[in-house]
Amino acid sequence: MEKAANDNIIFSAKNITVRFGGLVAVNDVSIYLKKNEILGLMGPNGAGKTTFFNAISGVIPPSKGCIEFKGKTIKKPRPHSMCRLGIGRTYQICQPFLKQTLIENIMVGSYLRESNTRIVREKATRILEMLKLTHLKDVLGSDLTLIQLKRLEVARALSTEPDILLLDEVMAGLNHAECEEVMDIIQELRHGGMSIILVEHVMKATMGLSDRIYVLNQGNLIAEGTPQQVTNDPEVIKSYLGEKRYARH
Repeated sequence: MEKAANDNIIFSAKNITVRFGGLVAVNDVSIYLKKNEILGLMGPNGAGKTTFFNAISGVIPPSKGCIEFKGKTIKKPRPHSMCRLGIGRTYQICQPFLKQTLIENIMVGSYLRESNTRIVREKATRILEMLKLTHLKDVLGSDLTLIQLKRLEVARALSTEPDILLLDEVMAGLNHAECEEVMDIIQELRHGGMSIILVEHVMKATMGLSDRIYVLNQGNLIAEGTPQQVTNDPEVIKSYLGEKRYARH
């Protein structure tokens, strides 16, 4: 497995295992993330990608393993503590506050770092501008479309001012043009200094955005490398890509 210079690693998950009774959903998986890197996490449905996200963000306590972030070893991550440390994430199923406006949904997360409502609203407004949602700021969460909800998921994660952003299928259900827009936003976030771990079944996005990719299958890590390396890996082709090959664009 490729190693990076230690001073460039912002986050690592070591020997993460998640068991549900007798089922091992994630089996002894280790990854690292470098500063300003976009890392892809790839694999077929049921491979363990979202479970791994849940483990490293504290939603599900890992049965084994630990996380290292900002010089701290975290053996029992919890969602609120990981968020406060600087790890933000999105969820596949969007669950906004239905009776709050879009900007109010975003403001909720901003109170993690700031108590002044005027400043919180200003921060939320800047996020709206970046995600091209300003014209929808007063729309209720219950009235948002799928693409708008997907962007709101990203906005709510950004409102907590994370150093690392975990994106879980933010392009699922979007058309080609909408995916291109989201890819541009992700690149903008990286250029702004953020490190990102991306789970996405849209292959053009995974291959086009990722600096490196880890591939899971049935809870096991089966490959790691550049997009070109993993798409040429025989085990990845057999378990996930089939006969199709995806070039990086």
